[in-house]
Amino acid sequence: MRRGFRYWLLTIHRDCGYFFAGMVIVFALSGVALNHRDDWNPSFMVERREIQADLPQDRSELDRELLQAVLAEAGIDDRYRTHDFPSAAKLKVFTEAGSALINLRTGEGEYEALRRRPVFYQVNFLHLNPRGWWKYYSDLFSLALIAVTLSGLFLARGRFGFRWRGAILGLLGLVAPLVFLGMG
Repeated sequence: MRRGFRYWLLTIHRDCGYFFAGMVIVFALSGVALNHRDDWNPSFMVERREIQADLPQDRSELDRELLQAVLAEAGIDDRYRTHDFPSAAKLKVFTEAGSALINLRTGEGEYEALRRRPVFYQVNFLHLNPRGWWKYYSDLFSLALIAVTLSGLFLARGRFGFRWRGAILGLLGLVAPLVFLGMG
């Protein structure tokens, strides 16, 4: 049984579409997130909150154990890493996920932590870090997108095919990026 050109177009279109459906979703979610990175951080959530700390007046008493206890008392369950004095009146306590900046005189401060944004951190990581074998898999995905697009152009027949409706919509779709390039 001889298989025609249309059969192979349909096979390529269908099988690549099924195989790479997950990648389309990953890159689409990441693309939307990255398009709006001026509006929000697509990979991390920033948690800020005011804290109050009871600190000794003598800076030499500020050690790991005391500062871990101060963090726990302020409701911060993050682990202490180190601390520093950016100025004579300020204490900065670094934790695994963030830091607290505390006024040594008043005990008032602010805690700030970064947390990975679920799902978006992972899809952005995949989209922005093509290394090792992942780079070649991403390249294969890009080539498959071209194959799916080109095969899809010729699957429909008649007035819905590429010769009429498909050509018009294809040209309109090509005009949009060109207009945006001209605006930039």
